[in-house]
Amino acid sequence: MSEEKSLNFIEEIVEADLSSGKYQSIVTRFPPEPNGYLHIGHAKSICLNFGLANKYGGKTNLRFDDTNPVTEDTEYVESIKDDVRWLGFNWAEERYASDYFEQLYGFAIKLIEKGLAYVDDSTSEAIAQQKGTPTQAGTNSPFRDRSVAENLELFKAMRAGQFKDGEKVLRAKIDMAHPNMHMRDPIIYRIKHAHHHRTGDQWCIYPMYDFAHGQSDAIENITHSVCTLEFIPHRALYDWFIEQLEIFPSKQYEFARLNMTYTVMSKRKLLQLVNEKYVNGWDDPRMSTISGMRRRGYTAEAIREFCDRIGIAKRDNLIDVGLLEFCVREHLNKIAVRRMVVFDPLKVVLTNYEGEGEVLWSENNPEDATAGNREIPFSKELYIERDDFMEVAPKKYFRLAPGQMVRLKSAYIIRCDEVVKDANGIITELHCTYIPESKSGSDTSGINVKGTLHWVSARHAVKAEVRLYDRLFKVEDVGNAEGDFKDHINTDSLEIINNAYAEPALAADSSDNRYQFLRKGYFCLDKDSTTEKLVFNRTVTLKDTWAKEVKKG
Repeated sequence: MSEEKSLNFIEEIVEADLSSGKYQSIVTRFPPEPNGYLHIGHAKSICLNFGLANKYGGKTNLRFDDTNPVTEDTEYVESIKDDVRWLGFNWAEERYASDYFEQLYGFAIKLIEKGLAYVDDSTSEAIAQQKGTPTQAGTNSPFRDRSVAENLELFKAMRAGQFKDGEKVLRAKIDMAHPNMHMRDPIIYRIKHAHHHRTGDQWCIYPMYDFAHGQSDAIENITHSVCTLEFIPHRALYDWFIEQLEIFPSKQYEFARLNMTYTVMSKRKLLQLVNEKYVNGWDDPRMSTISGMRRRGYTAEAIREFCDRIGIAKRDNLIDVGLLEFCVREHLNKIAVRRMVVFDPLKVVLTNYEGEGEVLWSENNPEDATAGNREIPFSKELYIERDDFMEVAPKKYFRLAPGQMVRLKSAYIIRCDEVVKDANGIITELHCTYIPESKSGSDTSGINVKGTLHWVSARHAVKAEVRLYDRLFKVEDVGNAEGDFKDHINTDSLEIINNAYAEPALAADSSDNRYQFLRKGYFCLDKDSTTEKLVFNRTVTLKDTWAKEVKKG
C-alpha cells in the first residue's frame, strides 16, 4: 500500500479552518495582471489555487488584476484563459478588478470620511523622501491634515478629470513612523488619463494594487488568498484596509515562488526578450511561458506532475529544470507515437533487392498496447543518418561500416559492400546487401547483430524542417549571474535542420500527436507547419545530455 502524501502547510491551514467550522467551504482565486503571458511560475500558483479548491470541494475564481491601463491588453486576457484551461482547470467565476472600480471608489470615500485617507499634492520624489528609510522614521506630508470635507471635494475632482497625471494622489493615513515601510501612508489612488481595455475612458483615477487586491478578495469572499513570499510585507496593509472598511475578512498566506535553473521568471525580462528579438514571440519554445512550453510539446499532465513534485514551501529555492524535463520525458514515453526521421541523410542502395518495394509494420508505442501498429514503406533505396556510418570504424563500433552488418529497425539486416564518393571524396551513397531471411518478426537467418538503425524509404520520404531547441541561458542561476541577464543567452539554443526526411505516416498524423523520433528525442508538430512542409519542434532529448555537456565544456 502506498504511503499517503503529507499535507503542505497551506493544506494544513485549510483543514484546520474547515474542521473548526471557521468556513463551511473554501474560495480561492488566481489573480494575474493581464500585462504579459503566463510562465511556469504561474503554473505553480494555478495548480495550488485550483488544486486546493478541487481537493476540499471549494471553488476558484479567475480574477484579472487590471488596475493599470497602460500595460494591459485583451490579448493577454485571452492567452491567460487559454493557458488555465489547457492546464486542465475550470474557474467558477471570471472576474476583473475593474468590475469593482465603483465599489473601490466607495471604499476610498469611506476611508476619507473616517479621517483615514487624504489627497496629497506632493511630487512622487517628495513622497519617496517623506517615507524615510527602514531605520529612520518618515515625515508627515504637508497635506496630511487636510479636512475631511476638502479631501472629499478634491478626490471627487480627481475622479472628474480636473487634474493632470501625477498632480495629486490619494494616500491612506496610517503611521509615518511604522516599522513596515508599506504602512507609511501608502498611495491608494493615482491619476492616469489612459484608455482601459474594459472600462474605456470612464475612469481617469485607478486604485493601486495594495488597495484593490484585498478588497477584491473580500468582495468575492475569498477565504484563502495565496500569494508569493514577496507579499509578506504587504500583509499588514492588506489586513488594515479590511479591518478599517469592516468587510469580509479574507486572509493572505504566502508560499515560495518558483525559481528554476537556466531560465528567467520575470514578465519584464520575458517582455525584453520578445521586444528585443532574442526570441520569436511570447510562445517561442525556448521561453518559460506556458504558451512556449505548450508549443514546444510539453504536456499539461507533465507540468502538473512537476508542480506536485516540487511542492509548496515557505522558503525560496532554485529548482533544477532537469526535474521538469524528467516529468515531460516520463509522460511522453507513455503517450508519444514512435516514428523514424532522418536528419542528415545518407543514401543506401540495396543492390540485391528486387521489385517495387513492400509494406512493413511497426508498433506505434511499445509502452501502450492499445496504440496499434502502422505501415512503413520499404524499398530498394533508403536514407540512414550520415553519422550512423563510419568508413574506418574502431573496435566495438556497432553501426554501419564496410563489411559490417546492422539491423534496420522493423525491417531487415543489411551488410555494407561498397562506398560511393563524389569527385571531392564526399560519400554520396552506400551499396549494401539485404538478407531476405532476416525480416523482423520472422527472422530465420540465424545472424546476430548488435546495432539497429532507423531509416526511411527514399521514394516515400516526406521532407520536414526540424527545430532543435535547447536551454535559452548558459548559466544555472540567471537571476544571480553577473552583468545583464541577456549576456548569458545561449546562442546555440536553436538549431534548424531544413532537409530532414520523415516516414510518410507523419504527414497523415493528427496535429495533436506527440512523437518520439527513434534515437533522436521527443517532438511535436509546430504551428508553422503546412501541407507542403512539415515543421517539428524538439520537446526534449531522450536523455539528459545537458549535464554531460556542461562537464565536458
